[in-house]
Amino acid sequence: MAIIESMVPAVEVYSIDEAFADMTGMPGNLTELGRSIRSKVYHCTGIPVGVGIAPTKTLAKLANHTAKRLQAHTGGVVDICDPEKRDWVLRNTSVGEVWGIGRKMKAHLESMHILSAKDLAMADPWMLRKTFSVVIEKTARELAGTACLELDEVEPPRQEICCSRMFGKRLTELGPIKEAVATYMMRASEKLRAQGSVCKKIRVSIRTGMFNPDEAKYANGALVQLPYESSIQNISASELTELICCYRTTCSTPLPTFTSRGIGSS
Repeated sequence: MAIIESMVPAVEVYSIDEAFADMTGMPGNLTELGRSIRSKVYHCTGIPVGVGIAPTKTLAKLANHTAKRLQAHTGGVVDICDPEKRDWVLRNTSVGEVWGIGRKMKAHLESMHILSAKDLAMADPWMLRKTFSVVIEKTARELAGTACLELDEVEPPRQEICCSRMFGKRLTELGPIKEAVATYMMRASEKLRAQGSVCKKIRVSIRTGMFNPDEAKYANGALVQLPYESSIQNISASELTELICCYRTTCSTPLPTFTSRGIGSS
């Protein structure tokens, strides 16, 4: 997120891997700026991202979705500020792919012959408010190009804080795993205190790699309820790790060698 913040005037961190950036007043070609952001993020993190550029948040999400869906043609960046390009994306996007439209909502909209994002953008906003809610009304207005959702630069306190790590190699010894748990519990505690919050539960989870079909799979976790709410780490990482391993070794089903690929604490 720091990379993006260094390249645009304002950023709203929407989730751990998603953000809205305000490009208002930025000079030059916005598509090229989007490519620069994508390139720099990949260079610094090794993570490929999609960039969607549009007049509203909902349209930006749609552009981002299109950038990823048609990456071979878009290069991971789609700008739909141009009305003709926007119209093409709206017509070729199912209403169920619009930000905030769930399965039940999709079925209800389709029963009203609202099948595409374009159909939703052209629907009567007052009818949508009466039938569904003001949220869907705003979604339709945003798809039509009217901004209803402001950029929120102040991140609200998180209800759950997670720090995790994927190891670059298999681990078969407990020592490095304990060290990782201790490190990431400390980072989670720092984030908790930084936002002025307290917690009453701590969880540590661990798992093997999940993508090799020839490897046996294993995943487990330990949840500890603290005696009182606190912003301080009240239980040692060692105790939590031992709890995971104890549960594993007493399981009645034979389990694979402890070859952890990832670990997290929250």
